[in-house]
Amino acid sequence: LLATMSSAQTLDGAAVIAPGAKLEKLAGDFKFTEGPTADKDGNVFFTDQPNNRILKWSVDGKLSTFLQPAGRANGMFFDASGNLIACADEKAELWSITPDGRHTVLAHEYEGKIINSSNDVWVRPDQGLYFTDPFYKREWWDYNQPPQGTEQVYFLSADRKTLKRVTSDLAQPNGIIGTPDGKTLFVADIKAGKTYAYDIQPDGTLTNKRLRCELGSDGMTLDTEGNLYLTGKGVIVFDPAGKKIAHIDVPESWTANVSFGGKDHQTLFITASKGFYSIRTKHRGANAAK
Repeated sequence: LLATMSSAQTLDGAAVIAPGAKLEKLAGDFKFTEGPTADKDGNVFFTDQPNNRILKWSVDGKLSTFLQPAGRANGMFFDASGNLIACADEKAELWSITPDGRHTVLAHEYEGKIINSSNDVWVRPDQGLYFTDPFYKREWWDYNQPPQGTEQVYFLSADRKTLKRVTSDLAQPNGIIGTPDGKTLFVADIKAGKTYAYDIQPDGTLTNKRLRCELGSDGMTLDTEGNLYLTGKGVIVFDPAGKKIAHIDVPESWTANVSFGGKDHQTLFITASKGFYSIRTKHRGANAAK
């Protein structure tokens, strides 16, 4: 009986949640929240995509609008220079946004056709980046089929001159994150219900595809212990061996994405449908911006 109780408590989140910590709703009344990512100071930026805005939750607990309109931004990640890389859904673009809100288009087409629509992005240590390119029909598009004819992962070189498709066999990749040493990439194939790990090569190509866990995900993040945090119905956490070790219940219909932030990058921020949440964790985020 004691062993059963211990196991149940672990799956409720005890394996990763700080002792005594509770899920806290920070803000609500959004249309659909997505794309959380933290700058080097721990301020968390996230999107309210249908309302076409990027919001900022500061380390001192204040909510403000960083950018509106915002290209229908979805997934986001900070690069080493403090620019916000955003999957700009409106015109199927990938943006780099400066701290004062000016944007540059980094990617829009591949082999003469527009990309389906960048969805989630991760920047590796040398500033090359990976993004997923699924197709989710948007009301602001005038086309109904994926322009690329396939839904895969792309790599954009650090000098932003070379864009290449680096997967060929995924059904619908969505969440993406990599290790801070730049050696391993995790990609959630949400339609296939699986998350894979790959070895990252210097030229951006991916090798040694292997199953990381038997669950797909909308977004994801990684802590310093190598635990992978997936989303969907709440937050589901898998250890480095692929074993499910925790489930963080979130009182919303869908949990879209997660990111570590706060002054010490040891608070998990959660975008879930109409709400924005946080919970204190035992471990820091692996990809804390330097």
